[in-house]
Amino acid sequence: MTRIDDTFARLKTEGKKAFVAYVMAGDPDEAASLEVVKGLPGAGVDIIELGMPFTDPMADGPTIQAAGQRALEAGMTMDRVLAMVRTFRAGDNRTPIVLMGYYNPIYSRGVDRFLSEAKEAGIDGLIVVDLPPEEDSELCLPAQAAGLNFIRLATPTTDDRRLPKVLQNTSGFVYYVSITGITGAASAQATDVGPEVARIKRSTDLPVIVGFGITTPEAAKTIAGVADGCVVGSAIVKDIGEGKAPAEVLAKVKALATGAHSA
Repeated sequence: MTRIDDTFARLKTEGKKAFVAYVMAGDPDEAASLEVVKGLPGAGVDIIELGMPFTDPMADGPTIQAAGQRALEAGMTMDRVLAMVRTFRAGDNRTPIVLMGYYNPIYSRGVDRFLSEAKEAGIDGLIVVDLPPEEDSELCLPAQAAGLNFIRLATPTTDDRRLPKVLQNTSGFVYYVSITGITGAASAQATDVGPEVARIKRSTDLPVIVGFGITTPEAAKTIAGVADGCVVGSAIVKDIGEGKAPAEVLAKVKALATGAHSA
């Protein structure tokens, strides 16, 4: 059982949906980013998705691309991402942290070294958007052997023939991408999402969490209502990019979390 498994088990007993928040590590700088991350659990976040800055983030829209660029320009590195997690863990050993990003920085570091350091720092899971199931031996299987959940993305184009392959070695939860395209590109609609979540859940016992296109507390409530929870990223990152103070960012997060938890 990982912290992710424990969190979903607890939420189930409480009759609540999960609220997952995405922020880019080191955006706009290391100190402000750490302040936000430390404040997320108190704002109602059940699982933290922490972005690993990368120079070529192909699945991300302009908002998260800009966040990654700000973080890189501020000197963020993989070492500093892991140091942030260690600092967070010194005060919180309960809230799951999932690293989200691309394979290149992991490959460059060396898979074995990365997994060992991530586990030691207190990482619970990985979302690596550019590694398909056909490449599971590269990172997915070693990650699971190291005790980390490997969370796979399903999308509106993941048909019934493809779905079993996507689910094959997934653990923790399934991340359903509610729209086709990049982050921040459109709004998620519960009428579209609900049937797709139900279809996925017929093939797995894992929780299904919906992300992309959720920007308001009302949308968080609506989407969480047809899934096991929701992810908000671009709406939070946008506030950080506009220079809002951590307290303002966390107030926005709290409103979004309240929406999801009321589903």
